[in-house]
Amino acid sequence: MFKDYKGKIPGKLLKELEQEIINQNLPKNKIKEALSQLEEEYAYAKISPGEAIGMITAESFGEPGTQMTLNTFHFAGVAEVNVTLGLPRLIEILDARKLLKTPAMEIYLKKEYNKDASKVKKIAASIKQITFKELVNEFSLNVGKNHIEADLNKKKIRDLGITETQIVKSLQESLKGSKVSVLKAGIIVKAKDESDLKELYKLKVKLKEVIVKGIKGISQVMPVKNNNELMIITAGSNFKDVLQMKEVDQIKTKTNNIFEVAAVLGIEAARQSIINEAEHVIQDQGLAVDIRHIMFISDLMTIIGSVKGITRTGITREKESVLARASFEIPIGHIMNAAKSGEEDHLTSVVENVLLNQPIPLGTGIPELVTKNPGKK
Repeated sequence: MFKDYKGKIPGKLLKELEQEIINQNLPKNKIKEALSQLEEEYAYAKISPGEAIGMITAESFGEPGTQMTLNTFHFAGVAEVNVTLGLPRLIEILDARKLLKTPAMEIYLKKEYNKDASKVKKIAASIKQITFKELVNEFSLNVGKNHIEADLNKKKIRDLGITETQIVKSLQESLKGSKVSVLKAGIIVKAKDESDLKELYKLKVKLKEVIVKGIKGISQVMPVKNNNELMIITAGSNFKDVLQMKEVDQIKTKTNNIFEVAAVLGIEAARQSIINEAEHVIQDQGLAVDIRHIMFISDLMTIIGSVKGITRTGITREKESVLARASFEIPIGHIMNAAKSGEEDHLTSVVENVLLNQPIPLGTGIPELVTKNPGKK
């Protein structure tokens, strides 16, 4: 019975149905019924030739988008850890923005670490970036001696398990050309001899942002319990460096920064990340959009091998048609560049045909009808 349907229905669906038939222990006459029903459902789910799928996908995102709230989700007790949700997040994903409003990570740990709260706290503390300004009570500029004095907060340094040697090493690596020395009062950073007051101020700003401990970009960490295991939620993201930690479960750990996923795991992973992130936003709002629309849009965003947003510098720029590109923004520029290189427009899409007042190649605009007059040439 299954052989008759091979080629008509995808193998994956047939396999799933076969498993379900075994689980339900269906009689022979019901198997035939299930197969014909599956064929009918599959035929119904297929897209008809000439269907305006781009338009339907746009509607499918646009309509629920009007029902979305413009909220940001805050984690209780930690002011800095919050995640953008709703419409702003959906816009962020589809525009493929490199600078996210609230970059975040979910860091899962290996089995030997994810049950012990003290171990998780220790790992979380080692991930959080600590800048030099967090360890200092006061900065003072000594113009005469051309140096900056930093009064260290000794208690905080002890609590964080940082040594003065570690601080000096970090400062020397980050501030090339400046002399760093430790005195009883604190740390002194001597600027280059020819430095003036302006240069001294610049050095002070740079000095404050030197990362002494932790992973760059992760400003806050919060251990939380999730399905009987402890994990770490972060504000800020650095996917590459976090995955290199021996305690981290590389398979489950994720970030909401699609460009980091593309850089570390490749374009296929970025495509899946777009699907997951968009689906999460939509479901979180209690809305439903067919997964195929989300898949279609993520395919479109990643088809050229890098992540492109649905913007004039992204997907619109990649369009083959000159008139379609010109219709979006900066028309003169597109037309002039096309004229310079002698581009041709084959008028295969919707926009350019609308511009020229021709039937669009969709739906009833696809077939060309020819009449036959018998007896006449």
